[in-house]
Amino acid sequence: MSRPVLLRGGRVIDPSQKLDEILDLLLADGCVAAFGKGLQAPDGCEALDVSGLVVAPGLVDLHVHLREPGEEHKETIASGARAAAAGGFTSICAMPNTRPPIDDPAAVGFVRAAGEQAGFAHVYPVGAVSIGLKGEEMTEIGELMAAGAVAISDDGRPVADSGLLSRAMEYASAFDIAYFSHSEDLGLSAGGVMNEGAVSTSLGLRGIPNAAEDTAVARDCIVAELTGGQLHILHVSTRGAVEIVRAAKARGVNVTAEATPHHLSLTDEAVRGYRTEAKMNPPLRSAADVAAVRDALVEGVIDSIATDHAPHHYEDKDREFDYAPFGIVGLETALGVCVRELVVGGHLDLPELIDRLSCRPAKIAGLPAGSLAEGSVADVVVFDPESRWTCQPEEFYSLSRNTPFAGQELVGRVVMTLVSGRTVHDGRGDR
Repeated sequence: MSRPVLLRGGRVIDPSQKLDEILDLLLADGCVAAFGKGLQAPDGCEALDVSGLVVAPGLVDLHVHLREPGEEHKETIASGARAAAAGGFTSICAMPNTRPPIDDPAAVGFVRAAGEQAGFAHVYPVGAVSIGLKGEEMTEIGELMAAGAVAISDDGRPVADSGLLSRAMEYASAFDIAYFSHSEDLGLSAGGVMNEGAVSTSLGLRGIPNAAEDTAVARDCIVAELTGGQLHILHVSTRGAVEIVRAAKARGVNVTAEATPHHLSLTDEAVRGYRTEAKMNPPLRSAADVAAVRDALVEGVIDSIATDHAPHHYEDKDREFDYAPFGIVGLETALGVCVRELVVGGHLDLPELIDRLSCRPAKIAGLPAGSLAEGSVADVVVFDPESRWTCQPEEFYSLSRNTPFAGQELVGRVVMTLVSGRTVHDGRGDR
């Protein structure tokens, strides 16, 4: 067990306690021991002056692709967890679309063990809904949960069979875990490589219409209403999906939703020049969609922010746009993008942003995170909300560099990340 740590004089923001005050925070035995003014450092304690910095519950990402097993040249569990720590994330959920998929208890156990061995952010496996992610036969959901899965998903693809989805959501509900939905109608999106609109027309690229997301979100909400299961919609990107989720919540459907930093900040204009680093699924949408997703996040229709961190090797992305894979990395840029776009942009204040990046996602997945209450796990991020820095992908801890934010000025830099009271990232030399 690491020695006690006393963080002195920081702006402690903890939305779970409605706390926003200049305080000291004492971490001991892997937990939050105390917070208050003028705390005394116990014997053997490491005391750090964090005045001028924000001290908050560690960030929680419900949507991360770690590529291991099968594609370790893109990312490993260890490199992804290290990148997460650098980005201020102390808990991440690993999606099951690896090779082979996380569709049996042994695979779930492997991810958990590899995350623990890495020793950076906590890594929580998400188990597959269907065997082999084929959408045909349901996995043993109870066994996946017993092995450590915190949710189920076939992310990367939707569960197209509504009967299978209904049964899976009923089973998941019995175990009190959520279904994380990649909501996409493959018949409507087939062959598309970017948002359908004026930009796709001008570039001569086949578009993915908003309806591909909207119809799937509507179906998923109806199935959730039928079963009473917990539904979490991944990476919402359209104004239509926002309205569908809003209506479902008004009816009492047990549904939550997330948006990514890139869907909150970029439009399909970023694809001009055939920039494959701006190719993701769902695609970057129109300015009207971005505005609707932002407004929904502010209102609480969209509950949380998640990165959909999707690493790809340089050679995979360095090809014709049609043939490049979907996805970007996001763990190390999320905070800087969100502070710049949402806080400096006047949409959210810092406590509201931390709520969306930490408290709410922890609650959605039932994780022991998202709070600095006494006795809570000592997962903490310390960051400078005023620091401006240039995104330089060559400095990433992730093994991949596929980001559309390269060369951009971001705001808000992680100074320190602690997991269970142990420092797993120290960026004080970067200040």
